[in-house]
Amino acid sequence: MSLQDLLTVLSGGLVGFLLGLIGGGGSVLALPLLLYVVGVHDPHVAIGTSALAVALNAFANLAQHARAGTVKWPCALTFGAAGVAGALIGSTIGKMMNGQHLLALFAVVMVAVGISMLWHRSDEGDQAVRMNAEIAPRLVVVGLGAGLLSGFFGIGGGFLIVPGLILSSGMPILNAVGSSLFSVGAFGATTAANYAVSGLVDWKTAILFIVGGGVGGMLGMRLAIRLGGNRGALVKVFAVVLFAVAAYMLYRSLGPLIAPD
Repeated sequence: MSLQDLLTVLSGGLVGFLLGLIGGGGSVLALPLLLYVVGVHDPHVAIGTSALAVALNAFANLAQHARAGTVKWPCALTFGAAGVAGALIGSTIGKMMNGQHLLALFAVVMVAVGISMLWHRSDEGDQAVRMNAEIAPRLVVVGLGAGLLSGFFGIGGGFLIVPGLILSSGMPILNAVGSSLFSVGAFGATTAANYAVSGLVDWKTAILFIVGGGVGGMLGMRLAIRLGGNRGALVKVFAVVLFAVAAYMLYRSLGPLIAPD
């Protein structure tokens, strides 16, 4: 195994560990890790590769939530189906953008993820919510928008999908988190497939990243169980890390564009 392969596995393990430990938001580090640690030089290849890894990770976690009965399937499928169309459009536009400009915008998204993690979310909601003629159109519209942004940036988009599901249906956050994983996986798979058609997925790197993520995820979940309700401080620390990484990405992506010749 080469040094790059080892760094890929370790990077995937870190993302999986963070996802298992603190939940949503951890996967947003996949792109900067692939770029600045693993050494993937093309931002578009890094986006396509990270989208594939995030999708498979989300589907693995979806199975656990489905067994626990936290997934509202009619709402999840409606939101996800609309979002897949949005992800296809968004990823097509993203492929056409200048890579450095795309990274600068991605850094702004990282700041938004950090803020969303610090935002207090109430667990109130209608646990018995069911699909009806009033909820369905809202799910379609919000799902389309979330999918478009997810595809454009090549991210799972859980920080958009969870509040989107709550806003559209009124379900509690526990059900929104479980239901969101279907959309995260579907959007990521759509984005990855669109990038793969253009040859913008590094398959070996993706496989190594996913393997590391699986091991890291199990370790993160075990630690999360031990910590119980004491993870709030870790979430705040992680949000600060996101702000720092976002600042670094802005420096790396915009520095050459604004520096004098």
